Amino acid sequence: MAVVVEQSGVRARVGHWFAGFDGPLLVAVLLLVAAGMLTMYSVGYDHGTRFMDHGRNLLVAFVVMFVMAQIPLHQLQRLAVPLYTLGVALLLAVMWFGITKKGAQRWLDLGVVVQPSEMLKIATPLMLAWWFQRREGQMRPLDFVGAALLLAIPVGLIARQPDLGTALLVAASGLLIIYFAGLPWRLILPPVLLLLVGIVVLVWMGDAWCRPELDWVVLRDYQKQRVCTLLNPMVDPLGRGFHTIQGLIAIGSGGLTGKGFMQGTQTHLEFVPERTTDFVFAGFAEEFGLVGGLLLLLAYAFLIIRGLMLASYAPTMFARLLAAAMAMIFLVYAFVNMGMVSGILPVVGVPLPFISYGGTAMVTLGMALGMLMSVARGRYLMQS
Repeated sequence: MAVVVEQSGVRARVGHWFAGFDGPLLVAVLLLVAAGMLTMYSVGYDHGTRFMDHGRNLLVAFVVMFVMAQIPLHQLQRLAVPLYTLGVALLLAVMWFGITKKGAQRWLDLGVVVQPSEMLKIATPLMLAWWFQRREGQMRPLDFVGAALLLAIPVGLIARQPDLGTALLVAASGLLIIYFAGLPWRLILPPVLLLLVGIVVLVWMGDAWCRPELDWVVLRDYQKQRVCTLLNPMVDPLGRGFHTIQGLIAIGSGGLTGKGFMQGTQTHLEFVPERTTDFVFAGFAEEFGLVGGLLLLLAYAFLIIRGLMLASYAPTMFARLLAAAMAMIFLVYAFVNMGMVSGILPVVGVPLPFISYGGTAMVTLGMALGMLMSVARGRYLMQS
């Protein structure tokens, strides 16, 4: 009898750990993980231990998700200011003592080499959600200015390293929180219209903007070259435009249903650069075609919509903003990665969630997923 009671207690404790985990969200993630493992097995079969390492990274991400899901929402709220402060302090340390690789100063040696900008992908939305929670019911225009300053500090420090891709991801997640917090449309429309006009002028002028003697001031030379390559990759087809051109060829050669698993010639003959990381979608589209690509998009759409549904059910403003930001992180990652591989966005080095190889990004995604699960568990525990 004592053994039965003890086993029942263990089951109850284990059940409590998993109580409130959102089933539909987990199903969407598992579908993406399955697609990622299939793709990595194919595109990375001659890439050493990439397949096994990818599996290990996914396992670590799930452990991180499970741990984050156990943290109650009020505890996450308390972590916002310390995490943000620590992240900004580490970014300042990178500026003064950071390790430089390939012209970028992004890493810090703390016994192990870390990239603090990855922390800010989570810490910045967390901080902004805390900021607006403290001002719920008494929001003033100055509160949005304060939020913009909180966002501008990490974005500016990350862009200075330079790491434009991460800076854009942090900026996007922060701006989405500011929007969801209730930013008036009269403040949204002017910068959006200015951005659209800038894009139209940039495309219309085309190569005139890309003359070597023309200095863009706010962008470094390699960033300017990325934008110019987007406008016309054929200017340097064997150099700066090679990635974009080969990605487009691989996607187009997949046709409607793809060449079949392990049959991607562009990928396996190594025409597609970075085929296990930034350009993994090109390998996926070549083997599974338009149909596979649409199914992958549906899986991401389901994940994002479910995350936004969890945000709409959340009991507090902090939880709503946090869940919405975490859901939109997956949208930004997927849109930017597929956009750059498809030639509609510059190549900025953003991974495809749960598909691309990479340990640090996988941990970040695991944390985002864990926070969504924490919001779901919080609602479930309150109801029970």
